Amino acid sequence: MSDFRLKVFLSVAKNHSFTKASQELFISQPAITKHIQELENCYQTRLFDRQGNKIELTEAGRLLMEHSERILDAYKRLEYEMHLLHNEYIGELRLGASTTIAQYVLPPLLANFIAKFPQVNISLLNGNSREIELALQEHRIDLGLVEGVFRLPHLKYTTFLDDELVAVVHTGRKLALGDEIEPHELLNIPLVLRERGSGTLDVFERALSQHNIKLSSLPVLMYLGSTESIKLFLEHTDCMGIVSVRSITKELVSGAFRVIEIKHMPMMRDLCFAQQQGQESGLLQVFMQFGMHYNKK
Repeated sequence: MSDFRLKVFLSVAKNHSFTKASQELFISQPAITKHIQELENCYQTRLFDRQGNKIELTEAGRLLMEHSERILDAYKRLEYEMHLLHNEYIGELRLGASTTIAQYVLPPLLANFIAKFPQVNISLLNGNSREIELALQEHRIDLGLVEGVFRLPHLKYTTFLDDELVAVVHTGRKLALGDEIEPHELLNIPLVLRERGSGTLDVFERALSQHNIKLSSLPVLMYLGSTESIKLFLEHTDCMGIVSVRSITKELVSGAFRVIEIKHMPMMRDLCFAQQQGQESGLLQVFMQFGMHYNKK
């Protein structure tokens, strides 16, 4: 039912390209041009400034983009709620998840959700927490799943699971550490950590601040973009990593890794759903409720 021309317009606006919009929507470039021209004729104004191969939104284009996002979101809610009258769950759900959640928490949840609601079309964007929040602000996803301690005031956060960060070393390496260390000992232990913008690093940095230790004072060998990269790095380097305990369950059971307790320095965090304020579509609520119930099993 939704106006396809608005979808075309949003795709061109977000990609800054007629060609990329054509590829994204699987229609020809002349068809893209025709839809944009129809909108410009309808509103008697240019929507894009064209400068060679580059295009930018005009003031009218920015106004139309703002309203188009709201209109298409409203169409999604309408479609969902109409199907809900017949006890049908159908529609599109664009998820974004931070790396730890996407790798270690979400897969079994998604498998069970799809099995129960096979007519819901789900896509997943993966990135660190800051990248997921940015995608949510830009309306590239409908719901984010993020970790960490920082909260953006214009987003709504709902906790669905607790998580703990732990310090780990590989048992096959030569780093001589006992089962417990004091926080100040971190100043002399080589570390491998997650990258800036990750929820994992946010939590670790905040825990350090409780002991007046700055991240910049620690001997960090590498900042890496995923927990799997950290685990592989630890296999080949004499250093310590900070990771979610959920990410090393198998390695702890097999004895490949062991946990080093940092005394008096708990590193707990919430894993949260993040959504736009006021965005309460039925399909979002169904997924969030399913997720919270599933993770309590």
